[in-house]
Amino acid sequence: MRRWNGWGDDTVDFEVPQAASKYLAKLIGPAAPPNIISLEEMMAMVPASRLPMHPLLNTDPEERIRHCFGQSMSDWIYFRGGLVPIFPDGVAFPESDKDVREILGFAKEIAARVIPYGGGTSVVGHLTVPKGEQSVITVDMRRMNKLLELDKQGCLATFQAGVRGPDLEAALRAEGFTLGHYPQSFELSTLGGWVVTRSAGHFSMGYGRIERLFVGGEMETPVGTVKIPAFPASAAGPDLRELIMGSEGRLGIVTKCTVKVTALPEAEIFSAAFFPGREESVTAARALAQAGIPLSMIRLSLPEETSTTLSLKDGWQMDLLYRWLAWHGIKEQRTMLLYGAAGTRKKVNWALRRVKEIIKKHHGVYVGTSVGKHWYKSRFKLPYIRNNLWDLGYAVDTLETAVPWNQVPVTRKAIEEGLRNALIGVNEKVHVFTHLSHVYPHGTSLYITYIFRLADSPSETMLRWQTLKKAASEAIVRTGATITHQHGVGIDHQPYLAAEKGALGMEMISSLCHTLDPEGMMNPGKLVK
Repeated sequence: MRRWNGWGDDTVDFEVPQAASKYLAKLIGPAAPPNIISLEEMMAMVPASRLPMHPLLNTDPEERIRHCFGQSMSDWIYFRGGLVPIFPDGVAFPESDKDVREILGFAKEIAARVIPYGGGTSVVGHLTVPKGEQSVITVDMRRMNKLLELDKQGCLATFQAGVRGPDLEAALRAEGFTLGHYPQSFELSTLGGWVVTRSAGHFSMGYGRIERLFVGGEMETPVGTVKIPAFPASAAGPDLRELIMGSEGRLGIVTKCTVKVTALPEAEIFSAAFFPGREESVTAARALAQAGIPLSMIRLSLPEETSTTLSLKDGWQMDLLYRWLAWHGIKEQRTMLLYGAAGTRKKVNWALRRVKEIIKKHHGVYVGTSVGKHWYKSRFKLPYIRNNLWDLGYAVDTLETAVPWNQVPVTRKAIEEGLRNALIGVNEKVHVFTHLSHVYPHGTSLYITYIFRLADSPSETMLRWQTLKKAASEAIVRTGATITHQHGVGIDHQPYLAAEKGALGMEMISSLCHTLDPEGMMNPGKLVK
């Protein structure tokens, strides 16, 4: 069963090794386990629903609790620390487009607000319930999860938008296909959620980000149904797909998605290499991105993240690795490159040979496939460490951006320094580390993780996080980077969106929202206020 107050399945844990606990205590100080409120205590905070009865609505207090949060840091502080949140008044579980239309019509009739809910994995405040006099309905799409059509000739699949990652892939693999879209939240998130947040998956370098995969669909809005045919190409004016992608539930509820699918690869291999320092490894990553090699992924952990990642492991194998790398001149400033290729065996072997040539040219050392295999098997388990670190007294949060290659050093440095210095005023240290999660010929994403100690009270922890988020976001805007590469805008990034879109761009978005949602009932506060 899903945790009500944390990440993922409540039967899965990511125990923090003792070596890692010591590592954190040395870097930012020892921490104390916080007080975590129980589900029963949270249920006592739930007020009576303001909604009239409706057959599609569930007003059970526990159901409302489980739908008032995503996975942003502010959400965590609310549901773990006991800061009283705002709850939806009811939760709907539609099973058809007709049900969705009925819910929107009912909400319009009673002047309620509506929050679409996919997998509940948003880390930037997409699911935050707005304060106000109006009642709020959360629409959980989990029952709209069917494969509706598979066009094997055209390699297109149409799903209901509430299908979750594992179910989507299982349906496709049974027919010999894959979507190949694997965000970190894959096990929990939905196809519709990927589309409306412009998601990027681990293997986007090969299969494409969701905007390359999404070719058509339907969205129910307060004023009608938007239908987008799945043409192979069209010059008929602006592409309406772009209005749906990144809309974050602000325009309506996506009910159907047609996506490009690919035949299952004959071979799929993940390998690793290490470099002696930051500059050599970033240069190598750029060379790989620009070489036209058919890779499915490149992920480069910079020195601080490499050290942190390796601190989660211990044993004689790690000692052997450190000695072997040192013998090759790769010591304290080591960086770790993970990369993969998928396709025919011949294509994969050729791609991996070319990668080795570039690695060697930039003073890197190939270390085989064991590290890559371990990452592949455990890649969806890593977010669970948030639960266990919180229990020890540490908060973990992430943010990301994307920049042209020539802006990588200055942007990375500005964000990292902003985070490291943000809590000096309260005499707290922050551990910050970065990896390049996706690379492109003209630039790369920067994915930053930061860890800080929980305060004695939830309200003080909230102030610490708000200070950190503000410092990082201002650094991103100041250096001209995008406020988000893959997480979307939500509430957390909304104040910084105008810096990227400009006044006229924000007016265009507002006009579109008003056209499809004139009463402002859909997920208010997201994208535009």
